[in-house]
Formats: sequence, structure tokens, C-alpha cells
Amino acid sequence: MTATKGLEGIVATTSSISSIIDGVLTYRGIDIDDLAEHASFEETAYLLWYGKLPTQSELDGLNQRLGEYAAIPAQVLEQLKLYPKDTNSMAALRTAVSSLALYDASANDMSPEANLNKAIKLQAQLPTIVAAFARIREGKEPVAPKAGVSIAHNFLYMLTGQEPDEVAVKALDQALVLHADHELNASTFAARVTVATLSDIYSGVTSAIGALKGPLHGGANEAVMVMLEEIGTLGNVESVINDKLANKEKIMGFGHRVYKNGDPRAKHLQKMSRELGKLTGNMELYEMSIKIEEIVTGQKGLKPNVDFYSASVYTTLKIARDLFTPIFAISRVSGWTAHILEQYENNRLIRPRAEYVGPVNQKVTPIAQRG
Repeated sequence: MTATKGLEGIVATTSSISSIIDGVLTYRGIDIDDLAEHASFEETAYLLWYGKLPTQSELDGLNQRLGEYAAIPAQVLEQLKLYPKDTNSMAALRTAVSSLALYDASANDMSPEANLNKAIKLQAQLPTIVAAFARIREGKEPVAPKAGVSIAHNFLYMLTGQEPDEVAVKALDQALVLHADHELNASTFAARVTVATLSDIYSGVTSAIGALKGPLHGGANEAVMVMLEEIGTLGNVESVINDKLANKEKIMGFGHRVYKNGDPRAKHLQKMSRELGKLTGNMELYEMSIKIEEIVTGQKGLKPNVDFYSASVYTTLKIARDLFTPIFAISRVSGWTAHILEQYENNRLIRPRAEYVGPVNQKVTPIAQRG
């Protein structure tokens, strides 16, 4: 056996959910560009779960179920109030999602119908958890979810208690579409490994959230915003980025393991960042980002990934920096659960091997002789 670091280049399973072929990302065979321009997040989630885009009546049915499930158990809401105010937002989400299983009578029902229903329920409840936690830590009461609106609309409404601007809703909805799935990424693989033991869907999503929490995966967009804040102004970009490159520091939000010619999702977020900047009358974050891209791409040949422009998009929407990754989870739970359902359909325990590189021919030394 020969190990591959990070399993790079290893094909671990088959899937019909999403693909990355020659730098083109598709969900169920539909190009991400097409979906980003013409499909809502709810339509995209339906596509991931059911394998096809919904008819109007099917979409209406899904929206009704999402609305019915959006409220979280009162016990989970009370639990959120007990978390320390400085709790990491992803740690809070991970714990709250795990606890949802305690209040779902069907948590251990492994029938396909029950699991699909739990997937829809999780999609509905994650935005409520994130918004509630964000308000509670600010000393505010959570805002109950509103019926008859999209997930993007509802999240912004629950976060602020005010009706969101239509442009803001459109921007967040498109961001959710772009983040919904991405083949066998780290968090999706974690979810599939967990449920391949025939553990429940809540365990699978909790595992995925734990993997997404890391700065090399979902936490990258937050790290981009930290960098932008450190730079401060457009006039500082050139000197700061050149210094970082000279010191061989990693510039967050650039490069991708599977995209050699650029992340196809980035251009949509770049456009969104520009439009939101114009709407709010503050173009500085967008202009800073453009300048950073020019320098890094020009000197290193690296292109921005989905995380880079999502940082300026979410900040312009007045979303707190540490909520960026939980929003990623709100979107990606659609993909996680689609992969979990696919794993259940044709399951085999995921149990790879490791190439041993430790000492050999060792013996037990009597304890008195051990130095």
C-alpha cells in the first residue's frame, strides 16, 4: 500500500449528486452558472434531494414543509441561552444540531421516507438556530421564523427583526445556491463516513459541521475578512499583500485543490459584491478585493475561490464575521443530507487503510528498565 497525503487524487466513491469535471461544477448535471442565474435555493435543494428540478406544485409543497419545520424545539432554544456569550458560533451550531435529535421522535427511524423528511427538517431549522444564537448573544430575544418566505428572506428577517431589502435577499439566496454542494469535500466526506456505520442523519450532519468549522474548509471566508480588516484601506493593499507574499504567507481565499483554472463560483460572488457595494454606497471592500486579486493572481497565478468574495458580500449585508461559516452550513446542509441519503441507498462501511511508517520489531521492556 502507498499512501496519498490528504487522499489527493483518490476516488473514494461514486455519486450522482454533483461533479467537478474540467473545472466545471454541476449539481445533478446542471451547470452551477445556470443554477446561480435561474434557480432559487429551494429549487436547488429539491434538485439535490430528488434528482430533478421541481414543478411549481412540488416547489410549493417543499416550501410549505420548510415553513412548518422552521421553528426549533423550545428546549433547544433554551439551551442556546445557556451557552457562554463568547462561544464559537460553529461550536454552538454543532452542539445545537446534535441536540435536535433528542427532540425528534423519528431520529432513529432509518426508513428512506423518514430520512428525507429529516433532511428537509434540518434544512429548515439550521437558519433558525444560527439567527437565534446571533441574537441571544447580543442580549436580544430570538425572532420566530416567518411563514411564506424563502430561506434567505427568513434568515435575514430572523437575524434583524426587520424585513430585508429585496437585493439583500437575492444576494444571500444566490450565495446559498453556490455553496449548496461540492462533490466529496471534507465535510461531505465526514458525513458519509459517519452514516456509513448506519448512524443517524443528525450524527452525520454534526460530523459535517465539525469538519466545516476548520479554517482550511468553511472557516476560510472568515479568515478572508480578518485579512481585509487588517489591511484597513484600499491604499494599504499593495504594501500589505506584497509583504505577505514576500514572507511566503498564505493569502486566504485563493487557490483550490480541485480547480486549477479558477473556481467557477467566484465570479458570481464578485459580481454580487460589486452590486451590493453600489447599493450601499460603499465600494471599498469590493475595490480592496479586486486589488488583492490583481496582485495575487499576477504574481502567483492563483485565482480566488468561493470564499474570497463571499467575505465582502456577507459584510456588506451587515452579517457578523463569525456567522460566515454557519451561513455556509445553512447552505451546505442541503448537499450533506443529499449525500447522506445517497450513502444509505447503497451503503458499505467506509474503512480505508493506512500505510504504517512507525518502528518495527519492538519488544516490551520491563517497566523498571524503561528510561
